Amino acid sequence: MNMNTSMNDSAIDYLYNYVYDYDDFEEVPTNEQQPHALHVATIVIYSLAFILGVPGNLMVIWFTGFKWKKTVSTVWFLNLAIADFIFILFLPLHITYVATGFHWPFGKLLCKLNSFIAILNMFASVFFLTVICLDRYITLVWPGITQRHRTMRMAGIVSGLVWLLATVIASPSLYFRDTEMKTSAIICFNNFHETDYSIIQKIHTSLTLVKFFIGYLFPLLTMVTCYTILSIRMKKRTLERNSKFFWMVLAIVVAFFLCWTPYHIFSLLELHIHHSDSHIEWLRIGIPISTSLAFINSCINPILYVLISKAFRTHLEASVAEIFKSTIRDISQTGMKSDDLVLSENNCTLCETMS
Repeated sequence: MNMNTSMNDSAIDYLYNYVYDYDDFEEVPTNEQQPHALHVATIVIYSLAFILGVPGNLMVIWFTGFKWKKTVSTVWFLNLAIADFIFILFLPLHITYVATGFHWPFGKLLCKLNSFIAILNMFASVFFLTVICLDRYITLVWPGITQRHRTMRMAGIVSGLVWLLATVIASPSLYFRDTEMKTSAIICFNNFHETDYSIIQKIHTSLTLVKFFIGYLFPLLTMVTCYTILSIRMKKRTLERNSKFFWMVLAIVVAFFLCWTPYHIFSLLELHIHHSDSHIEWLRIGIPISTSLAFINSCINPILYVLISKAFRTHLEASVAEIFKSTIRDISQTGMKSDDLVLSENNCTLCETMS
């Protein structure tokens, strides 16, 4: 009896201080002068994701939203880039939190909003990837339905529903996330309940399973099924354009699940701490690594567009060339104006001297 009580008390304390979630890897603040190597690696990965993700997703938003012809496909990729971009804008908060030894100086509101945006990005990304997959499947398998219902208006409605569903699923973060002073620092954590361990266990388990089934397993099975059928059908056709689009989307989907699979594995493993604390050390190492890997996914899509899509590379090169020419033209015009101004001043000086 004493042993079980001790284990439960340990689990409660562990959950209270080490609440793992997609939005960050939290632990008791530390006063160590030299941060753990794992924390340094996490900061480097977060910083790299921010440096690559901001210009990369802005580029995709610029092309799909303003430069390219509006199509149903560009609507999907535009929304996917927007979801990744919004999340990446909050990465400096994650970086600061880890760099300061898990001290949260930004207040309760940003604690809630930071977690909400992170989970919103997770679900919006996977939902739009699923929509892209289903859209390609319906287009190739049932072209008759596509001609009647695949419109820009329908794409807008579907996009709105995706954002609404992702917002509803991410909304618990706005309620449960909280801040508290802990060992001379403020932590941002999931405050499921103050004292009742059974409630903590139920809520934690429920949210983890929702993320796993709705945000991972169901989309995975949907995409695997669709792409298996499409692969079989594509062998019978030689549509080069559809083939290139197929491989680009497949690469994006594979990258998503390679980045997110470790996170969901460790999230499920984390549930065992409710019954035993034997996995704590594994979680200490695995959660920050898998979370960092998940964060990388938000900057990898633009890189895949450039590597795989010839049309994207062509538009990118044309835009860079246009910007370069415009810059050169502006510099030239500025130089000509400067020369004209100097010439005008010299003429005025000459006129004054002659008079």
